Amino acid sequence: MAFGVAAYAHGVDTSDAGYIAEITGINLLPYVYLGAKHMITGYDHILFLLGVIFFLYKMEHIGIYVSLFAIGHSTTMVLGVYFNWAISSYFIDAIIGLSVVYKALDNIGAFQRWLGFQPNTKAATLIFGLFHGLGLATKVLEYNMSEDGLLPNLIAFNVGVEIGQLLALATILIVMGFWRRTRSFWKFAYSANVAMLCAGFVLFGYQLVGLVVVP
Repeated sequence: MAFGVAAYAHGVDTSDAGYIAEITGINLLPYVYLGAKHMITGYDHILFLLGVIFFLYKMEHIGIYVSLFAIGHSTTMVLGVYFNWAISSYFIDAIIGLSVVYKALDNIGAFQRWLGFQPNTKAATLIFGLFHGLGLATKVLEYNMSEDGLLPNLIAFNVGVEIGQLLALATILIVMGFWRRTRSFWKFAYSANVAMLCAGFVLFGYQLVGLVVVP
């Protein structure tokens, strides 16, 4: 029962967890699927990605930031699972919630007004990518993956995550492309980031509650 509560809170599908617990050996396609599924359904990752590209127009700039994010989460996801870094998923997900808060504040120029300077956005994207990767690692560890074929399966999961990220990014860019051509974009851009800010605080608060309540 405790596992079921934790799984529900962290988005681990019970059927997926049961399937992974039963199989052994190298199973590349199932892990590619699971990685893509997690990224596409991971609203916290999608919100952060949306915040990152919200005011980016050139594909070269989008490519740089998305690559930094991918490098960050790929590194800690693989290392976290391979070395079994047993970090509380609630704690990591709370930080991921704060990453959404940070990006929303950055987009509305809050740091310039409050601190008088602009934090390095590339460094922040890479650093938060590392935490997002730890969040991915905690999810994979909950699957109780077999040691047999662990590294190839882990790489396959990471490939799936990147595929899911590209699919999510393509969808976001298409929607943003249409929205940016309308007058409502600049009219509601600030409000959209405030909504993102609120969502980040909700995610942060929810995970804090889980950290305190769930044993």
